[in-house]
Order: sequence, then structure tokens, then C-alpha cells
Amino acid sequence: MKATPSPAATSALYEGWVMHRRVTPRHHRFKYRVFAMLLDLDELPALDRKLSLFAYNRGGLFSFQDRDHGDGQPLKTWLDGLLAQAGIEAKGRRRVLCYPRILGYVFNPLSVWFCDDEQGGLKAVIYEVHNTYEERHAYVLPAGEDEKLVRHGCPKQFYVSPFLSRDCRYQFRIRPPGDDIAVTIQEDEAGRPILNASFAGARKTLSDGALFRMLLRYPLMTLKVVAAIHFEAVRLMLKGVRRHPHAPKSVYSPAE
Repeated sequence: MKATPSPAATSALYEGWVMHRRVTPRHHRFKYRVFAMLLDLDELPALDRKLSLFAYNRGGLFSFQDRDHGDGQPLKTWLDGLLAQAGIEAKGRRRVLCYPRILGYVFNPLSVWFCDDEQGGLKAVIYEVHNTYEERHAYVLPAGEDEKLVRHGCPKQFYVSPFLSRDCRYQFRIRPPGDDIAVTIQEDEAGRPILNASFAGARKTLSDGALFRMLLRYPLMTLKVVAAIHFEAVRLMLKGVRRHPHAPKSVYSPAE
């Protein structure tokens, strides 16, 4: 195998749990193990060269493709545009927490972008939401002064699920990447919580050995994500949860 990247690399794996809990109009909960990758955009070419099991913008056992994110522009250009629209200056490293392609396939319900200033401080977080209609929407928020916990609220602007109204409000809470990571989204309707979704994981060094272990533990993970979405949709239908029609997409929401 090829040599693994330098220990100083900021890219990493995070292995942990995804949890969804709906509290109204019907109680509904599921939880399953997954892993995600934290990828520094500046490190992607080096990771492509140094790792045998990971590829950048080409086919591979595990891969990251620029076209799976953004709006078709180069990713840094897209991120710069979003940050400028939100009035946030963050000229440092750009990292994304997402699922990789496995054997060429991926679906990311949520990708989280961490945008730093030139001194390495976290300045902004961008939540890139994907739905099963191949649409994407970005919620852009300033990181604030608390480096250990970022909180933010904004109106929901994007159709995600037929079982959730767009007339809702998101409450985001995130513990930025370190030895562990936690991302929590609470969806409120009429001032009351209706859904909590979260991912919490522990950091693993990104190496060929670690990727091979992830393959053994989660060989069909990206397919499992989509299968779980449809399986849980059937369960919600059987519980009689109201369906909402698909609404047109939008591409950007500024922070409040």
C-alpha cells in the first residue's frame, strides 16, 4: 500500500451514531452506526496520491467528487460566494464533514462545511442539505465566539421530506471537529420541537488501514442510508403521518 498522509493532516474519519427522533404527531425513532469523513479541500490531491483506497474526482473504493456538492462551480469559488453573501470573511482552510462515495455511490442528507480564518479560527459553518430530488440548499451561519459549541437558528427554506412541513424553524447545534464531533438539528413547528436529528462520532486517523476497517464494518453504508430513508418513510405512512407536496428548490439561506 502507499504511504499514509502526515499525522499533521487535518482530514480524518469519524465513526459513530446517527439518531432521528420524531415527537409529533406520532412518536418515531431510529438509530444506526455510520462513519463520515472530514476532508480538508487543500489536502484532497495529496490524499489521492498517498492513499490506495481513496480517490479524488475519479473512481475508487472510497472517493470524494466535487460534483456531489455545491452548484457546479469550483468548490472554493462556491464557498467564497456563499460567505460573501452572508457578509462573513473566512479565508483559511475549508473542511467538509460528509459521507464518501463507496464503490461510486453516495447520498449525503447533510454535509457540514467548516470555514476558518487565516489564523485557523472557525469563522463560519455551512449546512448543505440534500434531498432525494437531487436538490441542495445551503444554510450559512457565523461561528460566534464559543469555539466549543456553535448554536444557530433559522427558518426552514428547503423541502426535505414529504412528512415535514416547510413552515418550520431549525435549531442547529454543533461541537466542531476535535477528538470527537457532534452535530444536532432540532426542527420546530409553531414553537414546539417536532424532530431531532444528530450525528456523534469519535475521530480516527485517515489511513488505508482505517478505510479497510470501515469497509469491513460498513460495506454497504451509502446504500444503507438511502434504504433507511425509504424504510422509515413506509413506517411513517403506516402510522398515518400527513404528507406534504414537493416544493421548488432554493439554493442559499443567510444566517440570522
